Amino acid sequence: MKMPPLTLVIGDKNWSSWSLRPWLAMKRAGLAFEEAHVTLRQGDDTKAQCLAYSPAGKVPVLKWGDETIWDSLAILETLNERVPGAHLWPADGVARAHGRAISAEMHSGFTALRRDMPMDCTHHRPGEGMNDAVAHNISRIIAIWTEARGRFGVTGGGPYLLGPFSIADAMYAPVVSRFDTYAPDLVALGDRDSVARAYMETINAMPEMREWVMDARAQMMAAS
Repeated sequence: MKMPPLTLVIGDKNWSSWSLRPWLAMKRAGLAFEEAHVTLRQGDDTKAQCLAYSPAGKVPVLKWGDETIWDSLAILETLNERVPGAHLWPADGVARAHGRAISAEMHSGFTALRRDMPMDCTHHRPGEGMNDAVAHNISRIIAIWTEARGRFGVTGGGPYLLGPFSIADAMYAPVVSRFDTYAPDLVALGDRDSVARAYMETINAMPEMREWVMDARAQMMAAS
């Protein structure tokens, strides 16, 4: 069946962590798609731009032919369902269930980290935003990464959370960016075996992740 035209509506690449998630997965899957851009942090104008694409008034939005799919996790699950050759979830049912659980936890949780250490992938702000609630979030994320790598990473045959790249990695990639920007002390927060640090290196080495950061820098320079 012929793939319909795909358009991913995203916010500014420096800030839009939710946009990064499906973008990264679609790039990794080798899908051809157009990008439509919404300018963030412009108040009512940003809201109006978003509403032109989706009744939810937020990005990202995937235009799949005549369909509109909004919300990062919904987009990712739709991609997994409709593009099975991309293998966005592992074949093993236990690993797949674990990946869905940690992805849902990312989707609905870690509000302190998102609020106090917003994604800003073109700057380095060590120490900013740290507080007890953020530290608790970071410790939990380190535990998630460590458990996933220990249970599924080695047996899955790859350097990502479940072995090969999956939706879980798309969901946690913006966290890697935040850790790079704000440079929390990961060892003090639980990364005693450097599993989190190694995972960050894996994500940062992805050509797709590098492309996103380069695009973010270009956008910021053009806006300055």
